[in-house]
Parts: sequence; structure tokens; C-alpha cells
Amino acid sequence: MKFDINSPEQLGSLISASRKAMQMRQDDTAGSIGVSENFLGKVERGGETVQWSKLFQVMQELGLSITVEVPEPFAHDTLRILETMNNKRNKVAHSESLEPARD
Repeated sequence: MKFDINSPEQLGSLISASRKAMQMRQDDTAGSIGVSENFLGKVERGGETVQWSKLFQVMQELGLSITVEVPEPFAHDTLRILETMNNKRNKVAHSESLEPARD
């Protein structure tokens, strides 16, 4: 089932509802994921200052994912630009890994 998410609060509510539907307590869930109960509470309340990596860690552990729908008129150009950006990142990462170690 897909849900439209337009705010941190909506995402937080969906995460909370999913956890509850799985009959998981907040403290147990936080512990098994490796985040604090305080952090998970912030996520579920839609806190706007949560750390992205931890947010995605929570979502991954609950089996949730995010899909972004790009308007069709821009989809092709968006894909092309993303591929260019990824190629540049890969070249930089590859060149950095080939640099000789400095003593």
C-alpha cells in the first residue's frame, strides 16, 4: 500500500503506525535498531532535526521505503542528470582510492 507523504509529521505517523501494527514496543524497537528511544520518538513525532542516516536505518529495520515520483515531463532529464552526478562521484571516489599513501 502506498501513502503520500508531504511532511515530517506524516512520515513519523506512518512509521509509528507501522511499528504498532507489527506489535513492537518503542523501547524494544529502538534497542533492536541501535538508536535511542528518544531518537525514535522524535522520528515518530515528525521532528524536523533528525539525522537522515538514522531515519533511514529505522525505516529499513521496519521494512519501510520511500519512493519519489518525478513528474513525467522532467523524468528523463532528472534521470540523465542523476547519472551524470553519480558518474562524477564514482570518478572522484576512484581517483581518491588510487592516490599514493603519504608518510
